[in-house]
Amino acid sequence: MDIEERLRRTRRWLWIVLIGLFLSGATAFPLEIEVRWLLRALDPLSDQLPALVAWIERVHTGLVTAGDDYPFLLYGTDWLAFAHLVLAVAFWGPLRDPVRNVWVVQVGMIACAGIVPLALICGPIRDIPWFWTLVDLSFAVGAFPPLWFAYRHIRAVEASTATATGVPATA
Repeated sequence: MDIEERLRRTRRWLWIVLIGLFLSGATAFPLEIEVRWLLRALDPLSDQLPALVAWIERVHTGLVTAGDDYPFLLYGTDWLAFAHLVLAVAFWGPLRDPVRNVWVVQVGMIACAGIVPLALICGPIRDIPWFWTLVDLSFAVGAFPPLWFAYRHIRAVEASTATATGVPATA
């Protein structure tokens, strides 16, 4: 595979991550409305998935109560949303120059790995149901592969460029 094809594939994988981060950030602002919609959508399944519907009802009640009585708590989710948007912006670097900005991809893979202990430790501490912990873990499972594929292509481009120029690739 030539360098240009590897760069195209790298950018394709990175776009998946960037769009995922953007959507995660944009959808973290209107949580109460989104959870209300989700609850309505799940209503016909309440007999088949009672634990899920009960959990979503509890989350909705928590969001409404926090919004009404303690709106400053929801400010934390605003910052969560902002952080996702900032991370999405960070991936513009690897889109423009993947080899030079490979460190962003490495940080992304480390963050994915960090989701696992965070979800497995903090989930039970915060009384998060196991099935929702699996949802949280799905973010690592969903984001790590595209980052890994992008990383492998970036390293191959780096190695090819080093071979062609005679300049050793960085570690």
